Amino acid sequence: MRNPFKSEDAAFRFLLLAIGYFGLIAVAYVINKWFGLVVFLLATGAIVAWWLMSRGAEDEQVKQAAPPRPPGEKRLLVVANETVAGPELLSELRQHARGGKTEVLVVVPALNTKLKHWVSDEDGARAAAAERLEASLEAMRASGLKAEGEVGDGDPLQAIEDALRTFAPDEIVISTHPAGRSHWLERGVVEGARERYDIPVVHVVVDLAAAPAEAEAAETG
Repeated sequence: MRNPFKSEDAAFRFLLLAIGYFGLIAVAYVINKWFGLVVFLLATGAIVAWWLMSRGAEDEQVKQAAPPRPPGEKRLLVVANETVAGPELLSELRQHARGGKTEVLVVVPALNTKLKHWVSDEDGARAAAAERLEASLEAMRASGLKAEGEVGDGDPLQAIEDALRTFAPDEIVISTHPAGRSHWLERGVVEGARERYDIPVVHVVVDLAAAPAEAEAAETG
């Protein structure tokens, strides 16, 4: 069964739509019950028409596959947030880059609170994402990787969709925290990307909490 709420943003938009829908009908009914009935019919018809059109567009969506690439060349689309500079991710990219020319595009979604998102206050989220992105790019370039990056949409699946319009990767690498600490895993981001595209999706788990403990053990050992 298809999940109607593919992201928290979608669920939040649905909640606002429902509040507006019932609120509008209630106000119209208070003014006049027949006016309320007309508003109910018009609003319901508009919502049904929108749902049918959006469902049709989704059904017609074609999975995007990786384009042909000259031998030895590879493009990787990396999507990560707090784990973007994690050692596990860097190690995974190094392995992919062995024996060929590899281009990497790193996309860091600008995660934000719902309230700030809906009042268009995203400057802080984008600035924080930009700082993480720059640190990650420096580490990748220092390892010999040809890497560029950009701050993406707060919804990681939408960030992937936006990046694919200008960057055609051979693989998509999604980096998350371990299960139990990852909001992306709870929201099904990795599974959603695998369902949507024929491009291979690699999931890399970065345990940032384990890194300080390992460093301290190495110093005391």
